[in-house]
Amino acid sequence: MAVTDTLLAYVNGDYVPRDQACVPLTDRGLLFGDSVYEVIPAYGGRPFRVTHHLDRLDRSLAAIRMHNPLARDAWGAMFDHLTAQLPGQDQSVYLQVTRGDYPVRRQAIPAQVKPNVFAFNALLPQRSPAVAERGIAAITLDDIRWHRCDIKATTLLANVLARAQATEEGADEAILVRDGQVLEGTASNLFIVSNGLLITPPDSPELLPGVTRDLVLELARDGGIPYAQAAIGVAELDSADEIWVTSSTREVTAVVTLNGRPVGNGSPGELWRRMDALFQACKERLRLGGDCHDD
Repeated sequence: MAVTDTLLAYVNGDYVPRDQACVPLTDRGLLFGDSVYEVIPAYGGRPFRVTHHLDRLDRSLAAIRMHNPLARDAWGAMFDHLTAQLPGQDQSVYLQVTRGDYPVRRQAIPAQVKPNVFAFNALLPQRSPAVAERGIAAITLDDIRWHRCDIKATTLLANVLARAQATEEGADEAILVRDGQVLEGTASNLFIVSNGLLITPPDSPELLPGVTRDLVLELARDGGIPYAQAAIGVAELDSADEIWVTSSTREVTAVVTLNGRPVGNGSPGELWRRMDALFQACKERLRLGGDCHDD
């Protein structure tokens, strides 16, 4: 029996076996993708940067004309209940808030909103030292997504198709380009290193403000690593000394080939090694009960 088979999920205030967790057929998240989500890692069972994730959830909900249906302490109690099922283990908590289910399938937003909220946890795959040391391959693709990518919405089909194309071309990630500007990956934020300067695209409606991305900027600041938030053109990406992608599940990953060509010398760079060490130390402090630039 898989570990997940024994876990409970949260559904609208109740904890139920995962195979019994469901939403109604007329749920607007199911019918229209009218919903937002978050994925929160928990290292050693301790949820990571909860305030930052819930702040982003609030921004996503406000952007789709919804209020957060739960108070912060209720979210915290839910996370504690879920993660306690896998005590001391690295895991992730997925949460989703949909606009709710209504008798009539209609695009117009109902006057009375009754959201559906569900969440579940799962073991977080262990980071592979070999993969970290080797790095990953990426390709660039035109960004065909909508213009509100700062909302962490569940409407991810364009991302899914871009990631599928990357896989078909033997790559691990697709880096998305719009109007000559490089924005982010299909499920990651982007950094480049150019002449010793760490650069990430600035916040805008065209990309998701990443929680891990912000932590990397904090670690760079505290570690005396020069950094900037600035637009990155395709030519700058192509000539970068290092390229990284970051996310809650990827952490900080070096891209070593881009469109089949090596990045730098074709292996993770020295600044990536420094940042990765800072990030791993941050995680370990959290596991031991300390903080990692958290709440």
